[in-house]
Amino acid sequence: MKPFNPLSSLCFVCILLLFANAESAKIHYHDFVIQATPVKRLCKTSNAITVNGQYPGPTLEVNNGDTLVVNVVNKARYNVTIHWHGVRQMRTAWADGPEFITQCPIRPGKSYTYRFTIQGQEGTLWWHAHSSWLRATVYGALIIHPKEGGNYPFPKPKRETPILLGEWWNTNPIDVVRQATRTGAAPNVSDAYTINGQPGDLYKCSRQDTTIVHMDSGETNLLRVINAGLNQQLFFTVANHKLTVVGADANYVKPFTTSVLMLGPGQTTDVLIKADQTPSRYYMAARAYASAQGAPFDNTTATAILEYKKSSCSSNCTTTNPIFPSLPAYNDTTTATAFTTKFRSPRKVEVPTEIDENLFITVGLGLENCPTGAPSSNCQGPNGTRFAASMNNISLVLPSNFSLLQAHHQGIPGVFSTDFPAIPPVKFNYTGNVSRSLWQPIRGTKLYKLKYGAKVQVVLQGTGIFTAENHPIHLHGYDFYIIAEGFGNFNPKTDTSKFNLINPPLRNTASVPVNGWTVIRFVADNPGVWIMHCHLDVHITWGLAMAFLVENGVSELESLEAPPVDFPVC
Repeated sequence: MKPFNPLSSLCFVCILLLFANAESAKIHYHDFVIQATPVKRLCKTSNAITVNGQYPGPTLEVNNGDTLVVNVVNKARYNVTIHWHGVRQMRTAWADGPEFITQCPIRPGKSYTYRFTIQGQEGTLWWHAHSSWLRATVYGALIIHPKEGGNYPFPKPKRETPILLGEWWNTNPIDVVRQATRTGAAPNVSDAYTINGQPGDLYKCSRQDTTIVHMDSGETNLLRVINAGLNQQLFFTVANHKLTVVGADANYVKPFTTSVLMLGPGQTTDVLIKADQTPSRYYMAARAYASAQGAPFDNTTATAILEYKKSSCSSNCTTTNPIFPSLPAYNDTTTATAFTTKFRSPRKVEVPTEIDENLFITVGLGLENCPTGAPSSNCQGPNGTRFAASMNNISLVLPSNFSLLQAHHQGIPGVFSTDFPAIPPVKFNYTGNVSRSLWQPIRGTKLYKLKYGAKVQVVLQGTGIFTAENHPIHLHGYDFYIIAEGFGNFNPKTDTSKFNLINPPLRNTASVPVNGWTVIRFVADNPGVWIMHCHLDVHITWGLAMAFLVENGVSELESLEAPPVDFPVC
């Protein structure tokens, strides 16, 4: 008889575990039909662009390690793409979705199948159109549960509820952005905010459809809050109830309790809420955090109702008027900052320290002089100009014949250059009174090249050009550590003392404070072309974006996969 070999037994167990993990991972197939659907809001029926006739679109639920295969059929009259916001897309940049960045759009009557695997992510993400302003109505939740048999790092809630905050226009959002692009002026603000597609009791013709979230006395719910709004940071609160934050952007955080959330468009926040108040009805409410002084914004308030179920409620409970919460002032930067600076990772994390690429990128607005010979109707921005926006004074121009990823992968010349500046072309008092000579950005399609595995630090510096405001900056294909934020101009001599290199939060969208800065770090371990942009769609329309070109590594597992056979052509 052979002697017992513990190593061979251990190997056998490892193989079994690998097979068990492979067995538990599932492939989820979905069909998304993009189509015009009659939707009635605020007393008016509009033909909104939807997925499968639903507004908001379907919620997708998967486990960490699962694969999604989503066949998108475009039956609408507009080009469309779908972005899986926050999904790492390791080696599958072709499935990321931003129009003319990683793919050409899906033309009307055409289709494309997105295939990707969720790797090492748990929590709340979402999906949305990434073509023009279609995401006003084309969006939905993407919920990632722990692997089969896994647990949350907090007591399992009794129930889970996605809370999608959105914006609604009484007119076609595509017409709104096209008019703004034609005139050079700011686009019209939304007519309402929504919670799970409904504006709520404070708007006309809306009370009968207000979203209701049920709870039983004593139980704890998980609310998965998503800001799917197009152009507005939002405060969110629930009357008389505390919220315990446990996750953000599909990453767990060190739990903390708050009475109000602030989410920039693109951000998600998971909160536990306990039904520990007198059984009754309580308003959930969302309204603007408007940091840009003097800029017009939608000052309405969306509501939903948290309703204690009848078993724990007196007979007249469901007919009583809900209790209304107190909300911060629209321009309450103090409350917004107190919230964003509370985030920490649950434990010590491996933050990149030996930095290979150190970038300093200004983010802000600008004004373009009226082009020679253009009619005044095309230059209706301030003092006969056109609104613009930029990063390091480069206003991103998207290509139209190829996507940037396709041009990179196939070596097509003339589509982009790789000379995006690592620092501002001109150093100035970024948050001060900026000289008018610096207000006009340069239009271009410039990428910044990163070697595979490079450790990257980016200082995102807000500017006071035209007006300062909070910018939610989203990086595709990556999570990043937010190691510090502050007000004024970033000072490398003194502000590095504020760096949290122990347990900073891991996010995919960072709120750069009004007249301030944020510092992020990540490792460039995902090859492809990845856009970093402001998630206020009005700003990306004006060019507030850049893109990283991350080169392949050495092995196949460090290299971009081949494009799918049904990849859309321009």
